[in-house]
Amino acid sequence: MFDHILVVCTGNICRSPVAAALLQRALPEKQVDSAGTHVEAANLTGRDMDNTAREVAYIEGLACPTHAAKQASRSLVNQSDLILVMEQQHKEWLSNRYPEARGKTMLLGEWLNSDNDQNLRLGLGKGKDIADPFQKSIECHEQVYRDLARAVSHWQNKLA
Repeated sequence: MFDHILVVCTGNICRSPVAAALLQRALPEKQVDSAGTHVEAANLTGRDMDNTAREVAYIEGLACPTHAAKQASRSLVNQSDLILVMEQQHKEWLSNRYPEARGKTMLLGEWLNSDNDQNLRLGLGKGKDIADPFQKSIECHEQVYRDLARAVSHWQNKLA
């Protein structure tokens, strides 16, 4: 059903490549890709992952593949069955540019911040934006990695 998953953040160099690698490891039968909403505007096209994001992932046992940042596009949206974004503003950005994305875009942290385990099992979480660690401390990157890993674990349970 959801065979092609697109993970979106702002610059496609920190959160989305790490989340995509986590999802690919958790759901090897799925095709997972990543992109950013402001890659071209920030002149990041083709840039590799942020060194600190890659280092934290490596320390946590996740080997991230070679990466080249790319802009979210209509083509990527149309190829995707599910689009997972880091922040509500990414969802709005995609919906404004590509109305066809509306029905298949959700927060990666959709089930984070649940009031209790029962709500979480029922899929009644409050959702959580996952902070952008770009140019922040290694501790910030570590917290973001933990948030990404928890969010991916929930999606793995939903999509497996």
